[in-house]
Amino acid sequence: MSASIKSEFQSCIQACQECLIDCKVCLAKMAGMKSMNDCPYCCIQCIEVLEASIGLMAADSKFSKEQCALCAKVCEYCAEQCEQHDHDHCKRCAESCRKCAEECRKMAA
Repeated sequence: MSASIKSEFQSCIQACQECLIDCKVCLAKMAGMKSMNDCPYCCIQCIEVLEASIGLMAADSKFSKEQCALCAKVCEYCAEQCEQHDHDHCKRCAESCRKCAEECRKMAA
């Protein structure tokens, strides 16, 4: 991670990046599959909020905390949806979303 990014953001940015990758994988693997809930739609929303969160933290924005609070909510929602599926990619996505939500809540505090 770049030395120019504040150290307080590093673990949250890393969790967001990992979650972003897992959400993109989940979305791609769910393409064309039927879902009984909001997966993969939740992954689309999560991807959008994760990208914004990473960008604002990297820019040391005064809105980082507010964005991280929103990101935690969206990640929790995505985790709830994805963990209901038996697919490995959904389980991995849910786990990553829960970890990211935890890091984002720390940032928002």
